[in-house]
Amino acid sequence: MRDKPTLRIPLGVLGLTFCLALYAAAVVWASQWIEQMHTLLQAAVYLTLGLIWLLPLRRFLIWMETGRWG
Repeated sequence: MRDKPTLRIPLGVLGLTFCLALYAAAVVWASQWIEQMHTLLQAAVYLTLGLIWLLPLRRFLIWMETGRWG
């Protein structure tokens, strides 16, 4: 547990929100090509894109809590 509050958590939340908004905008931009695919392929692409953003999340949350990346 932390003894005193740090600026990492509020900055981390703002950074995470900003990065997720950029990622969502990129997916929306790419949707013009994804919509031309077969429906089942679209579902697979959106499922994959919906899960990819979770990959760096664990390390990011560890950094917000401890200040270390791993």
